[in-house]
Amino acid sequence: MNGDAGAGVTDPVAQQPAGPEEGAGDVTDGPLGLADLPLRPELRGVEPYGAPQLDVPVLLNVNENPVPPSAAVAREMGEAVAAAARGLNRYPDREFLDLRADLADFLALESGVRLPPEQVWAANGSNEVMLQVLQAFGGHGRTAVSFAPTYSMYPEYARDTGTRWVTGRREDDFTVDPSAAAALVEAEQPSVVLLASPNNPTGTALPAAVVEAVLAVAPGVVVVDEAYAEFRRAGVPSALELLADHPRLAVSRTMSKAFSLAGARVGYLASSPAVVDALRVVRLPYHLSAVTQAVARVALRHSAELLRGVADLRAERDDLVAWLRDLGLEVADSDANFVLFGRLADRHAAWQGLLDRGVLIRETGPDGWLRVSVGTPEETARFRGALADVLAGPAGARAC
Repeated sequence: MNGDAGAGVTDPVAQQPAGPEEGAGDVTDGPLGLADLPLRPELRGVEPYGAPQLDVPVLLNVNENPVPPSAAVAREMGEAVAAAARGLNRYPDREFLDLRADLADFLALESGVRLPPEQVWAANGSNEVMLQVLQAFGGHGRTAVSFAPTYSMYPEYARDTGTRWVTGRREDDFTVDPSAAAALVEAEQPSVVLLASPNNPTGTALPAAVVEAVLAVAPGVVVVDEAYAEFRRAGVPSALELLADHPRLAVSRTMSKAFSLAGARVGYLASSPAVVDALRVVRLPYHLSAVTQAVARVALRHSAELLRGVADLRAERDDLVAWLRDLGLEVADSDANFVLFGRLADRHAAWQGLLDRGVLIRETGPDGWLRVSVGTPEETARFRGALADVLAGPAGARAC
């Protein structure tokens, strides 16, 4: 890897294999398959996104918070859902300003940045927020830029909105060079730049200098994806601090990780009122259910309790990084709730060896690397024992 600009380009509207002719009628003899449907050409041969969902004792593959909401918080959520259920014959509040106000209050406490509710937006997970960004600002004839390796859903948002996708490269330590980033943005003139901080799958946070270098030259919207921001180390800034001076900057967050609400699907974004209004244009009607809003508001009322365990997960992460390095492995610095480690000669064999021992992690990122989520102390101990066993065998061979 190096700081080159333009290391990868994907044009979703480039020529693709043709599908069945329109008007050909139903000519299949057997069960209907995707090949028999008028699927968009750029979707042909594409597998649905998703990490393996397997029934094993230790699940450390999708960066979930290993600690569920307490019984008291869960009970209050149930009561809130029951109250919402009595009104489910009506559509939910489509502007959900009460929830947006609660989210703004949390951001003020967490990052010291006070925003009015009109500068906050929410959707079904930060995935939907990001898709809305590409629906509003991407599209045919437009370009989105990011820096690889990064979140594997970004090119899918681009593909699904017909947006040309361009990736620059991160450095060998997975950082982003500010000058190289600015050069790529100047060259490509993207309508959207996606910057993950901390980055998935590497865990690398971006210094403010990188974000500011991109903002200085970006002609469109710059989104800093802070899905794992609550896990960042002391002194690592949030891009929220730059919002006041940069109206085209947007910062996305999620309640899936630190809040232990992956099953509730609540993501949100902070930006200028104009950017939020653009997302309101493309959102589906009544997209955030009354049940989702009720659960999220209870969680935000108990944010101090729900986030109390974040410090423990940070400490567990830092201990895990040190242990992996003591084994002689390369480990990326992490400000998230996961750790990327390598380099293995056959990472799939190592991944399979862990799975055979009841531990599921993620085979993702650059070749030779694996990603493990931070679990409970008991889960981490199981992972350590399984990995030590794997590394002692043929699957533990290191890449040259």
